[in-house]
Amino acid sequence: MGTHMKTTLEIADPLLEQAKALAEREHTTLRALVEEGLRVVLAGKTRTKPFTLRDMSVKGRGLSPEFASGDWRRIREAAHDWDAWRRS
Repeated sequence: MGTHMKTTLEIADPLLEQAKALAEREHTTLRALVEEGLRVVLAGKTRTKPFTLRDMSVKGRGLSPEFASGDWRRIREAAHDWDAWRRS
């Protein structure tokens, strides 16, 4: 587990009593309980940040000539039939 460092913690009396009682019931030490609790809290706090999609937009001059009319039906058809459109 690596090296250990001694430190002093101030813990509310009722919480400390509960922790001591739990340690006794589970046949472990107060130190082990504190370390386990810290691991759980730290694991929850170190989750990766949410995925962010990069901005991949490009500069251009609007729609290509065959779509300049803005006919969305034509644009949808071309998008769904990309291979046929690409061959034309």
